[in-house]
Amino acid sequence: MKSESCLLFSPTVPFPSGNPLASRPLSAFEFCFGAFIVIGHNVFHIVPNEVIVLCVLGLISIKLRDGKWSAMGFQKPASWRRILLIALIAAILRILLAQFLIEPLTSVFWPSPTAPALTKEITGNINIALVALLLVWAFAAFGEEIAHRGYLLTGAADIGRRSAAAYWIGIVLVSILFGYGHYYKGASGVIDSGVAGLILGTAYMLAGRNLWASIFAHGFIDTFGVIDAFFGWSN
Repeated sequence: MKSESCLLFSPTVPFPSGNPLASRPLSAFEFCFGAFIVIGHNVFHIVPNEVIVLCVLGLISIKLRDGKWSAMGFQKPASWRRILLIALIAAILRILLAQFLIEPLTSVFWPSPTAPALTKEITGNINIALVALLLVWAFAAFGEEIAHRGYLLTGAADIGRRSAAAYWIGIVLVSILFGYGHYYKGASGVIDSGVAGLILGTAYMLAGRNLWASIFAHGFIDTFGVIDAFFGWSN
């Protein structure tokens, strides 16, 4: 049996070629449509929130194509400890890079990223902080990871028959979309979130294409953000 780490370099994972819904042109259409939804909501504001839409579409699409959600990485890992370790390292790397590299560099050209709407209200308010934690785990950690690393990345990889190279190329493309998914933060925020997408995608791959790694990493990152806002450290 292959170890999870071998999936980083394995040529392919099962592609449901016998399923008429699993054609590569259809996968390309779904990915482009998903990109339209992300850009359409966050940049042009002409479609509903992309996270909800893509979560629903993704769960339905993967179920119809593969018959099970494990195709997008929703599966019990061989080791929860390994998943949590990968997630924690990814979260720490993302926070440190944002703080000491990305924000200082982007601030040379653009204003600092715009903080989420609730940030100021969280400071010193435990009730709003708890609500924020619920939102970031439900909407960001689960919602955005199902939408981006689960659905869009799998769709991008489908175009390349789910080869290892197709996944890595897909990670780059999805990370660009993930950056634009945070368009409200401004240009520096788009770059910052794009780099975050690369880290989350890498965590997904290091975990053997297991979605729990990116879900926990995303949750850890945003939990730190809520704690930071509560205590006002950034201020």
